[in-house]
Amino acid sequence: MLMSLDGKISTGKSDNLDVDKDFPEIKGVADGLYQYYELEQNTDLHSLNTGRVQAKIGINDKTSTTKTPVSFIIIDNKPHLTENGIQYFINRSKKFFLVTTNKLHPAFQISIPENLEIIYYDKAIDFEDLFFKFKSVYSIETITIQSGGTLNSVLLRQGLIDYVSIVIAPCLIGGKDTPTIIDGQSLSLETELQKIKTLELETCKVLGNSYIHLKYKITN
Repeated sequence: MLMSLDGKISTGKSDNLDVDKDFPEIKGVADGLYQYYELEQNTDLHSLNTGRVQAKIGINDKTSTTKTPVSFIIIDNKPHLTENGIQYFINRSKKFFLVTTNKLHPAFQISIPENLEIIYYDKAIDFEDLFFKFKSVYSIETITIQSGGTLNSVLLRQGLIDYVSIVIAPCLIGGKDTPTIIDGQSLSLETELQKIKTLELETCKVLGNSYIHLKYKITN
């Protein structure tokens, strides 16, 4: 994940604001940004994200004919992805997993190619079951998660995240409504303190242009 020093993963609360789009325009941040994208190229060959994040960065308006070795897993209930966005991932993915609770999702209207797998849940997505399926049915051992703070919180609280790899950009964004790396429901009782996940630092690397790369193991 890429975040500011104060944990923000967006430049503001509006979906029109986004670090991928805005950081290249910010003096003092732009010059070292390439290091994050270089590290991103070395992550797992299964990448999990959300339809909302993908729509925010303009996937629905993109076209792609370049196949990659990466299999994309997109959680999308609303839906946020259009037929064009779905076709983009079909064209780009080794295998494209669309996970949804929406039986009217446009993915169901597409003539399903061999590399599209729709995983449907009738009500809420059972993430423990989903991750079990990935391992037992599809033989997926590791997944890189690059989703928004709300889904990150759900997966973290359920003990489904084992490691955290964070690149800290040299900036402070602020704003109580700006998404952070972990959002979701706040704790309100002392009895809930057990939900806090502790970390073991594995590596800390100072990059160029005042960027830092941190790797932690989560003690689930």
